[in-house]
Amino acid sequence: MADPRAALRLPDFRRFLAAHFTTTLGIQIQGVVVAWQMYLDTHDPLSLGLIGLAEALPNIATSLFGGHVADRTDRRRLAIAATTVLLACAFALVVLAGLSQDRVHWRVVGVFVVIAVSGVARAFLQPARTALAASMVSRELQANAVTWRSVVWQFAAVLGPALGGLLFAAIGPRGSYLVDASLLLVALASLGAIRHRGVPASDRGEDLFTSLRAGIAYLRGQQVLLGAMTLDLFSVLFGGAVALLPVFAADVLHVGSWGLGLLRAAPALGAVLMSLAMAWRPPMQRAGRALLWAVAGFGSCIIGFGLARTLWVSFAFLVLSGAADMISVVIRATLLQLLVPDHLMGRVTSVNAVFIGSSNEIGSFESGLTAKLFGAVPAVLLGGGITLGIVGVTALRAPKLRAVGRLEDVGRLS
Repeated sequence: MADPRAALRLPDFRRFLAAHFTTTLGIQIQGVVVAWQMYLDTHDPLSLGLIGLAEALPNIATSLFGGHVADRTDRRRLAIAATTVLLACAFALVVLAGLSQDRVHWRVVGVFVVIAVSGVARAFLQPARTALAASMVSRELQANAVTWRSVVWQFAAVLGPALGGLLFAAIGPRGSYLVDASLLLVALASLGAIRHRGVPASDRGEDLFTSLRAGIAYLRGQQVLLGAMTLDLFSVLFGGAVALLPVFAADVLHVGSWGLGLLRAAPALGAVLMSLAMAWRPPMQRAGRALLWAVAGFGSCIIGFGLARTLWVSFAFLVLSGAADMISVVIRATLLQLLVPDHLMGRVTSVNAVFIGSSNEIGSFESGLTAKLFGAVPAVLLGGGITLGIVGVTALRAPKLRAVGRLEDVGRLS
């Protein structure tokens, strides 16, 4: 039987996980506090969607360049630089939170600017961090490493939203943003302690546009990886209910900031439980079909959440949605790290970030706009229904993805 803790025995990988955990925890706390503060300042669900758009557009505009840089430089150093920018953004939010109520307009505008800068920083952090983690772990341990990265991310995502709601109620937005900044400082220290530099294996001296075309061309030739990314893109784009949780907490379930933190933590709780189960279970035999069924389950849970009218039923559906989504995350991330060569990892990861990362923010805008036009509940129900339709289309249009068996044998795919 394979050692379920094999990747954890690598010291640099443990340091990476420490940085990954604290960065994620800080970002999750910040996300809850920003959303709640924005809704209290504006009482407009569209403003919640605009937060996502403010981060997504700069992220999309710079992600491919971020991937190019990650394939041409010391990936650890790039991750440190991007995390430093996120730290500066946290301190800027501290300042904005201190503005008086008669200057609330300037606070709203300032938050949008800070979130936009954060989007640029994450465009460089994501490919650098993913490529760094992939290069420090052997091929045989990639699936195990991806699972543990997901465990750590989701565990932080469980604690972060709950802490965000509690911190907002206990010490207000300024104190909450200072906690966020403190966590990012710990992340910087952990990244600095990593000995592996993650310098790409080859540097052919290509110009920017040639370099970007190489990454995109490689991805276009991979039906399995492209199919998995496309499936996740549209399911997150239309099936995300997280952006509307402040509306559900305030106007549908009437549970306040504490309830918002609980609801935000629910998907991550389900994901943690599922990822721990996947770390100890036997290897997946039909990963392609499991991916399709997992996304279908995610869409069904979103519909269930939209129909629920009590906190704990809503919480339960969100937990199940997180468990289903975790299966998709592990399969897609493992495919990425096994199919992509090291010298292309940054660029392909950046394309993946445009597909997946920005789809969360654009999905937030789509949810906010739909809720503005039709109401929060119809917006969630519509999104879940569209997700189910996307699964059916993908199953028909990507037969190679449907045929994927054991992830350990994925290197034989083309």
